Amino acid sequence: MAAGLPARLGTGCAARRLRGRRQAHSGATARLQQEYDAVVIGAGHNGLVAAAYLQRAGLRTAVLEKRHVLGGAAVTEEIVPGFKFSRASYLLSLLRPQIYSELELQRHGLRVLPRDPYSFTPLLEDRSPPRSLLLGHDMAQTQQQIAQFSQKDAQAYPEYEAFMGHLVAAIDPLLDAPPVDTAALGQGSLLQRLRSLRALQPLLRAGLALGRQLPRYYEVLTAPISKILHHWFESEPLKATLATDAVIGAMSSPHSPGSGYVLLHHVMGELEGRRGAWGYVAGGMGALSQAIARAAASWGAHIFTEKAVSRVLLGRDGQAQGVVLQDGTEVRSKVVLSNASPQITFLELTPQEQLPEDFTQQIQHVDTRSPVTKINVAVDRLPSFLAAPNARDGQPLPHHQCSIHLNCEGTHLLHQAYTEASGGHPSSRPMIELCIPSALDPGLAPRGCHVVSLFTQYTPYELAGGRPWDEQARNAYADTVFDCIEAYAPGFKASVIGRDILTPPDLERVFGLPGGNIFHGGMSLDQLYFARPAPSYSGYRSPVAGLYLCGSGAHPGGGVMGAAGRNAARVALGDFKHLRQQR
Repeated sequence: MAAGLPARLGTGCAARRLRGRRQAHSGATARLQQEYDAVVIGAGHNGLVAAAYLQRAGLRTAVLEKRHVLGGAAVTEEIVPGFKFSRASYLLSLLRPQIYSELELQRHGLRVLPRDPYSFTPLLEDRSPPRSLLLGHDMAQTQQQIAQFSQKDAQAYPEYEAFMGHLVAAIDPLLDAPPVDTAALGQGSLLQRLRSLRALQPLLRAGLALGRQLPRYYEVLTAPISKILHHWFESEPLKATLATDAVIGAMSSPHSPGSGYVLLHHVMGELEGRRGAWGYVAGGMGALSQAIARAAASWGAHIFTEKAVSRVLLGRDGQAQGVVLQDGTEVRSKVVLSNASPQITFLELTPQEQLPEDFTQQIQHVDTRSPVTKINVAVDRLPSFLAAPNARDGQPLPHHQCSIHLNCEGTHLLHQAYTEASGGHPSSRPMIELCIPSALDPGLAPRGCHVVSLFTQYTPYELAGGRPWDEQARNAYADTVFDCIEAYAPGFKASVIGRDILTPPDLERVFGLPGGNIFHGGMSLDQLYFARPAPSYSGYRSPVAGLYLCGSGAHPGGGVMGAAGRNAARVALGDFKHLRQQR
């Protein structure tokens, strides 16, 4: 869905004709078989990861994707002619290092472009030039930047980083294993109880690693991030910049309890051995999905686009036996893994009479509220910020490779934007994370031009008064966002060639994200670990034998992480081997 300004030719670049051809994919030469060992619904990155592990282990696996392009939300699409956008997800860090190595993703073409510096927050000030805050991996330089606003904060920052790093290192192993099956601890056979007790080990090790500091770390997980940051710092630009990672993708304020965990979720990753680093995927996020698909196909997986699943096929015993496509084709399998959201998997694709009523109700009540409107923009020149004007040659400067945080002078601005959206009104001064991946990957745009990613908050899924998110509403909000950017970087609006506006309902319609939620459901503590997607069903198995959840709605949650796909595949493989031994 492209909305807003018409495409035009920009200064110094020639827009190419939109090709309209289908993206090549790893299953292009395969023919859909009538039967497989495993079928994966959806070719999002988690589904592709699951398929790769299943096929590598010897299970004949097919992946069925309803769209014309692989990757789910991790896709590259040419919306404006000549410009390649990471249309939904746009940065990489969280992908588990085991997946890099075990699937040999570099050999299959994955190339990541790390960013350093990584965060730039310009301010709107009467002084000339306005100040800005630039954060990077060089601690001394980062401290100099922070010292503009507070010497005390500059001195505290290394200790804060070490504190958060220790917490991340302790809980990191929990991402790579299913949560403890709490139901099995009190019932089932002795063997099942012993297995559940063994599954407690990662949780216990995490607690031991945190040691005496456990109460302080518990506060980080449960308290509002504003309270945590207030303990450490006094300068608002630093606190607001750090707080963006605690609210990004979440319909919550920096003052909301539990927002500290969302911050941790966004600093858990690593790139090339550097923890907390983020980067761009060369060729856009779709290049990551293609690399995973090539890995899966190299072992023999069949991967198909434009194969929409209408329902899960169940046998007389109630077990999953494959899927039925929208055209009526039946594809039989021993196990089915769903990369779709829990809402689509269990409320649309699974026969309701086969699900316990309380489970269905729990899925219906998952909080999927989303504040996100993603806007992809084609421009004919780099934005020139008042706080850091462009060079005369127009070449990218260090801050152009960063996540550029606008309207982040203070946490009160983030809270104000949240409050407006909570009342059904798009924020009048939204939180904006502006990224320019073409600053490091010039092949994404014609020469002299750039692609700009705007991850904006806060916008409600439903507008006040029942107003629809029609073209007028979309464009009105996008105009507000562009007016804000213009205040920081005069001339931005004149540089725009075209734009693609994705409100929460659009993100749901195009990518299957429930409520537009990029995580398939809120990352609040009541919807994590034991309770994701529902209590007693956090271990990837579902109430239907042979049907597994492998997407972001399962543990450990959203982000381009791949952990849910890898973990679910391992659980399904264990069950498959057990069933085969019984036979």
